[in-house]
Amino acid sequence: MKQNKVIIIGGGSAGLACAIKLKEQGIDDILLVEKENELGGILNQCIHNGFGLTLYKQEYTGPMYAQLNIDRFMALGIPYLLNATVLDITESKIVTICDPSGIFEIQAEVVVLAMGARERTRGNIGIPGNRCVGVWTAGNAQKYLNMDGYLVGKRIFILGSGDIGLIMARRLTLAKAVVVGVAEIMPYSNGLNRNIVQCLLDYDIPLYLSTTITKIKGDGRVEGITLCKVDEKRQPMPETSFDVEVDTVLLSVGLIPDNVISEKAKVDLDPRTKGPKVNSQLMTNVSGIFACGNVLHIHDLVDHVSMEGMLVADSILTYLKHETDPKIIPIIAQGALSYVLHQTLSSESKSVLLKYRVYKPMKKGVLKLISKDQVIMKFPKIDLHPSEMQTLQLSSAILSKIDYNLVVELSDE
Repeated sequence: MKQNKVIIIGGGSAGLACAIKLKEQGIDDILLVEKENELGGILNQCIHNGFGLTLYKQEYTGPMYAQLNIDRFMALGIPYLLNATVLDITESKIVTICDPSGIFEIQAEVVVLAMGARERTRGNIGIPGNRCVGVWTAGNAQKYLNMDGYLVGKRIFILGSGDIGLIMARRLTLAKAVVVGVAEIMPYSNGLNRNIVQCLLDYDIPLYLSTTITKIKGDGRVEGITLCKVDEKRQPMPETSFDVEVDTVLLSVGLIPDNVISEKAKVDLDPRTKGPKVNSQLMTNVSGIFACGNVLHIHDLVDHVSMEGMLVADSILTYLKHETDPKIIPIIAQGALSYVLHQTLSSESKSVLLKYRVYKPMKKGVLKLISKDQVIMKFPKIDLHPSEMQTLQLSSAILSKIDYNLVVELSDE
């Protein structure tokens, strides 16, 4: 059986960043496995700008950002496979791969999960109505338009105010389609504020908050939809319903970390993030299997995805030196927090970057770090929004005060 020291599954921003950092640090026995016919991941279809400002202090389009990493990857001569699907991973890190040459197994010392995420579909959210042509996920519509040159409809309505949906509202308008509106079931938008302004307000596209689609109508092709306001429990109020004539519906109703392969390796998943549970080195419960990028949790900036891939590379270097930490400290999210990453903390960590999201908008709040029922630090926070990932750097001085467990709590106090 062939052997590799490190196998990276996924050739998007996280996988490329991890591979580059490992190679630059002297790890040569790397294999990157990508299921598509080119490297770069989802960025290849994201032709809009706004990428790279955090990491490179310069603005790029998605393909430009991807090409920066691909060029560095190629210059380092890192081995990779395209059109290759990982069929299975065992707890002992035997990876089964299928590519045009056939099916084969590789024994790895380290496996990096960087498979990205998939979109929620109509079936995931259960929209009633006819099963007619013209219902698309926003990402698929984006790929057809930006990479293949096909416009999926002429009169379009978008359900969900995630960033992909907002960006597609602008892109479709520029392609001469009519975007009738965007509906969001929550009382606030789930996209970045800059996308609300640049993609909706600048093009006079209406945003219907606390509204959802209750029926899709059409015989063969979508002919219209029924919209309805929802109450505080997100239940439709029939008396508020109204019909809209459209020929296409785009769904921008969230992303789900793609962890089918992770589960085969017996990796524990977090019910909140839908990604693997990891420690502060981003290693899962299975020794030697790490996770980074959207397979771990959904990011709002690709710069953070790349930085996470680099962090995993650093953690792998420590792991390969067998400098592992036997003591694990659990991290618990409380209050207005949707989740905190990581789920556990290494007692020997010298510095840790915590990432968290709120589940509702907050004008101001107080983030508390609590250990053994004692508040060890407080941080005032303002203008928190579910669509924006927040970070908190824990210094060695703070980490030295943590014992037994760490509770991260956000309150209105």
